[in-house]
Amino acid sequence: MFACVVGFALACSATTATSATSELPHIGPAPGFTLIDQDGKTFSLRNARGRVAVVTFIFTSCSSTCPLLTAKLVKVQRDLGSDAHNVVFTAITVDPLHDNPATLKEYANAFSADTSQFFFLTGSFEQIDDVSRRYAVFRKATPDGDVEHTFLTSLIDRSGTLRVQYLGTKFDTGEFLQDVRSLLEERP
Repeated sequence: MFACVVGFALACSATTATSATSELPHIGPAPGFTLIDQDGKTFSLRNARGRVAVVTFIFTSCSSTCPLLTAKLVKVQRDLGSDAHNVVFTAITVDPLHDNPATLKEYANAFSADTSQFFFLTGSFEQIDDVSRRYAVFRKATPDGDVEHTFLTSLIDRSGTLRVQYLGTKFDTGEFLQDVRSLLEERP
């Protein structure tokens, strides 16, 4: 059922997320997770309650799309200015066999991400498989050591409701920033 909701949300996100005056859709409760961050500390999506959360999926040895997505989200984080402390960014690895906290920390530092509000997360293979599935993210290791996966970035409101999802990496950062700000303006 969640996959159907995600499909509907993806179809809606292109049209409903473009106007500052229209409210973003309410997809449903965001799937929770508890993983390990780049500093080896436990991070739970529950920690983000009261703030807007951004959830995306990457892996550190990716040489094509993941760096583009990470750079975009770091730019959004910077562009938020004084509102940045009200937004939690999470990048969950799809390659937990290789991406440990130290590797994720190096990756975060390479992009100059503000890791006080941007968490690069890993866990056991089973945990990553579970959270990927619940966010409708396909992932598959390839024989050459790469990981094919769906590029899906989710916005979650202050109450923990999944509101909109962006598919791919070519989304407009201005529109994304506008959607984040619209969620910041809503009362939880």
